[in-house]
Amino acid sequence: MASDIELVDVTKRYGGTKRAAVDSVSMTIPAGEIVVFVGPSGCGKTTTMRMINRLIEPTSGKITIDGADTRSLDPDELRRGIGYAIQQAGLFPHMTVAQNVGTVPGLLGWSKTKVRDRVDEMLDLVGLDPADYRDRFPRQLSGGQQQRVGVARALAADPPVLLMDEPFGAVDPITRGNLQDQLLRLQSELGKTIVFVTHDFDEAVKLGDRIAVLGEQSRILQYDTPEAVLANPADDTVAGFVGAGASLKQLTLRRVREVELGSAVTAPQDADATEIRRKLDEAGREFALLLDGRNRPVSWVHARNPRSRKPVGDLVSLQSTLQDALEAILTEGGAAVVTGKRGEYVGLVEIDTVMGAVQQARDDHAGAPA
Repeated sequence: MASDIELVDVTKRYGGTKRAAVDSVSMTIPAGEIVVFVGPSGCGKTTTMRMINRLIEPTSGKITIDGADTRSLDPDELRRGIGYAIQQAGLFPHMTVAQNVGTVPGLLGWSKTKVRDRVDEMLDLVGLDPADYRDRFPRQLSGGQQQRVGVARALAADPPVLLMDEPFGAVDPITRGNLQDQLLRLQSELGKTIVFVTHDFDEAVKLGDRIAVLGEQSRILQYDTPEAVLANPADDTVAGFVGAGASLKQLTLRRVREVELGSAVTAPQDADATEIRRKLDEAGREFALLLDGRNRPVSWVHARNPRSRKPVGDLVSLQSTLQDALEAILTEGGAAVVTGKRGEYVGLVEIDTVMGAVQQARDDHAGAPA
């Protein structure tokens, strides 16, 4: 169950400084939504978030979670009820993946059997096979895998609130997009209250139900839906975050699941050349997509040479934005392969579909009030 969070005149002033790091911030974060704090480095967005779980103590003001004043709670007890995911994952290097994920449930006194079951459930939820990853150490994982484990650990005790401090900032762009999609999929299933800090406005638009654009001292310049921020920036500073190409950024508001998908000619990856050529001839197509035993995309083959196989490149999911799809199409050429919750093939998103959405976004932006 999710909880709402309310900040009332929250201020943080460090000793020996006249100027507050965070000055009188008030806002309500609705239960079950992703609210993204976005702003320049040093504006106080991370400090504001860390005051929610009292990793930083407010100088003044009040923060409540589901109506309870956080100052009335024991700090350790408060933090065990709030998931926390950071950049670089923050995994304990001497612990296995299972021990990392099971840390908070163990502190809460769960039985070993319950902890083990929960660890396996969470690893599966973030797309890591428990049998393959449970006993690995963080050094044996890629950056993206470490971040998935970090999210699994943050969610292991089923907290109503999840705080995420630039959790995907240290990975490559493709992995980052995949992790963003994974977070959106998890949120659609779990419905947590998530406070997410980033300096990347495109990430904020993609992930946020609401965006808080912060200026110096965490002053709220605009707090609204991504659609409203893109269409009507509150001032020149917010407009600077939106940047040029606002109509193209509208593609970040549209999901692949919202558009009609095309289909590829498919065949099992162990199909022989004769079978693949027959399928392509019947469909009047040149390329076939080969799938593994779990219906996951593996490679493309051409009718002229079905024995020569080209690995599938960038994939997009149903949670991906049309901006992600456009980037994948430009990399792959012509169409991007779309996968479902467990990586299974569900269709293709084609360049004509995305270009139609671009034109619609331009038309809508041209007609928006100044």
